[in-house]
Amino acid sequence: MTNQAFVPMPGRMRRPGPLFFVPLMLVPLVLYNVVALFFGFNPQGFANNQLFAIFMASRNPWVLTWGDLLVVIGLFCLFIEIMKSTRIGSSSIMEHIFSTGIFIIYLIEFILVGGAASSTFFILMVMSLIDVIAGFSVSMSAAERDISYN
Repeated sequence: MTNQAFVPMPGRMRRPGPLFFVPLMLVPLVLYNVVALFFGFNPQGFANNQLFAIFMASRNPWVLTWGDLLVVIGLFCLFIEIMKSTRIGSSSIMEHIFSTGIFIIYLIEFILVGGAASSTFFILMVMSLIDVIAGFSVSMSAAERDISYN
């Protein structure tokens, strides 16, 4: 029996394209700012405006607001960001730096801009923080498994 280590075939790892570096948590940030600008940066002005209402079997309406829609979009972006953080390589370092930058933009805007003083924006900011923490945690865990000791 030979004592050989498994060596993956070269070229099997997918290289990220140029859009891979764009943190997707930027999408809800831009959408929030565009919608807030349209409604005059009044946090209660658009976050509670309903997009539509559907009457359920219970005869009660289910109302979807702009704020709810932005949170759902943010959750989809967060899911994709966490899946992206499972890849390892030199590009993941840049991804983490950009994600941290996006979180800092969320934080500064939350503190300084009156239109960002809403629960919707706060939830999006927390999702961005989770993206940063999860990205670093997953990368460190994956890097730990790649270390081999002789």
